[in-house]
Amino acid sequence: MTDRYEGSFYGRRKGKPLSPRREALMETELPRLGLDLNAPAPADLRDLFEAEVKSVCLEVGFGGGEHLLHRARTNPDIGFIGIEPFVGSMAKAVTAVVGEGMKNVRLYDDDAINVLDWLPEASLDLAYQLYPDPWPKKRHWKRRFINEQNLDRYARALKPGCEFRFASDIDTYVDWTLRHCRDHAAFAWTAETASDWKTPWDGWPGTRYEAKAIREGRVGRYLTFLRL
Repeated sequence: MTDRYEGSFYGRRKGKPLSPRREALMETELPRLGLDLNAPAPADLRDLFEAEVKSVCLEVGFGGGEHLLHRARTNPDIGFIGIEPFVGSMAKAVTAVVGEGMKNVRLYDDDAINVLDWLPEASLDLAYQLYPDPWPKKRHWKRRFINEQNLDRYARALKPGCEFRFASDIDTYVDWTLRHCRDHAAFAWTAETASDWKTPWDGWPGTRYEAKAIREGRVGRYLTFLRL
């Protein structure tokens, strides 16, 4: 099976209709908070943010935003780029960022590969992909975001010596990610003991997807890969 896949790596984009307030915020505030990929990326990604930040992190597919917003609140001196194509989740994030006056968050509501290709080489200090859609049926595995080409994208955008962090409760996707990262020359798995991949990272707030997995009897795995 080839890793190459030309379609989207996410499913549906719309769910329940937005409230009038959130609809208005999406129309007025997302353009301000969103990345303009028609313009060249700044050589220093810290220039994307209204706040003075010391480093920049990326979260691909932030879902309900629990992790992204928690990290942004507790680390106001770090810039966060959050990507999420699902409209309801993006609206929730926009509402929180605007309502709390966060100046260290930028957002993008389409395919993550567009951002990864737009970012300057060696510009990110950390990248997260947490509880992504596992596409559990084997015939859909080609739609999993972790593949050789997208790891190339992560590797290009991450600074050497920085981390790519991945979490999932689906064993086949955990094994899939370990295999693909093991086979990629730019990444090394950092785990030395079982607790390293069974324990979330410091400051972990949990996510709705993690909570759902726990309710259904599944256990999350937390993988950290070093960009060599």
